[in-house]
Amino acid sequence: MATNPQNKTNDSTTVPTSQLRNRLYRLGKPVRDFLLFSSAYLALIAMAEVLIVTKLLSLPLSPAVLVAGLLTFAVYGNDRVADVETDEKTAPGRAAFVKRYNRMLYALSALAYGLAVALAVLGGPAAFALALLPGVVWIVYAQDWLPSFGQVKRLKQVFILNSVLVAGAWALVIVFLPIAFAGAAITPAAGVVFVFFFLAAFISVEVPNVRDLAGDREIGVKTLPVVLGIRGTRYFLYSVAGLGVAIVATAYVTDILGWAAAAGLMLSLVILLGITVCLGRTDNNSALTITAECSRLPMLALVIVPLL
Repeated sequence: MATNPQNKTNDSTTVPTSQLRNRLYRLGKPVRDFLLFSSAYLALIAMAEVLIVTKLLSLPLSPAVLVAGLLTFAVYGNDRVADVETDEKTAPGRAAFVKRYNRMLYALSALAYGLAVALAVLGGPAAFALALLPGVVWIVYAQDWLPSFGQVKRLKQVFILNSVLVAGAWALVIVFLPIAFAGAAITPAAGVVFVFFFLAAFISVEVPNVRDLAGDREIGVKTLPVVLGIRGTRYFLYSVAGLGVAIVATAYVTDILGWAAAAGLMLSLVILLGITVCLGRTDNNSALTITAECSRLPMLALVIVPLL
């Protein structure tokens, strides 16, 4: 039987390509697992968001970018360690990673928070207070300190308040930390940008709660999907995103925001609306979660394009 030279050529190139792909996967997997499961990628997103705020509010570049990244890594790293037992029900892959690298993750998180607070001192009292805020909020949010409130042991279990706390704390840091470092005034534009980041963060917090619905219900955490169901969650988040659209549109019409800033904020809200539409209608909830967390990144074009 004659051999097809073309098939022979394909076989000789397929094997090395497959081996190269497997080798790259093995080399990249530890990096991917660290970025994803330690939530280090959230630290990179926080740094990008501070850059975006710096550009939106015409502030000078400052250490606030690095401080925000270190704070995010520290708080989420500690949260992963503290919640490793409950994460076994809602995120088993992440829980396995955290159990394996528990001590290293705890040490890196503590080091990151110490560096963040030390750097924040350079920005003055307001920056220092903002650097302490995520840690304080995490303690009241995630720790068992409410024994007198019956079954409620942590604010993480309290309906709506849990997401408001997380969204509020991060919006305050992302928006007002670069302002504090610059010693700038709080303008109406800063207020609009803060409200935008608060609403966007609120939606981003609730999106993964759809994935965690069964586990949260079992451990007694009251999220929007647990209380309202997935359909009710979609309608609630539509209203949150719609409020953001109305505020940004009003800010543009009244000249509080320029067209480029307003367009960037609107694009992020449209992305979040699209993600909300998909809630409960796809099995790939992890992709929805990461897309929601990255929904502000298209606005990096505001920072990058002027540099080109």
